[in-house]
Amino acid sequence: MFDHVSIGVADIPRSGKFYDAALKPLGYTRLSDGEASLGYGAKAVALWLGATKKPVKPDTDSGLHFCFVARDRKSVDAFHAAALKAGGSDNGKPGVRADYGPKYYAAFVIDPDGYRIEAYCGK
Repeated sequence: MFDHVSIGVADIPRSGKFYDAALKPLGYTRLSDGEASLGYGAKAVALWLGATKKPVKPDTDSGLHFCFVARDRKSVDAFHAAALKAGGSDNGKPGVRADYGPKYYAAFVIDPDGYRIEAYCGK
């Protein structure tokens, strides 16, 4: 349904370091590199980060989050570890989320701007 999603971030270099590390285990890389924006994806940009003075305020109760597809469970585990090492905060360790489905394996992290992100594998 979506071609891409854009989010505003307060510090492009900080966010770039975080997303470079967090998305690498999932097979996504920085495909566009600018002073005011960065683009990530596999073959085409699907996630844009744009510099802004007023990013969306963190609100863990809002329900807003972004989920990235992982090829396998090891990728989900590596995403979580890399994201934490790169400055993210744990928001749910890797594991099966039986309430979502018997094969729903995911991990949740909060990025440096307060966005909630997830990596998911259905195998």
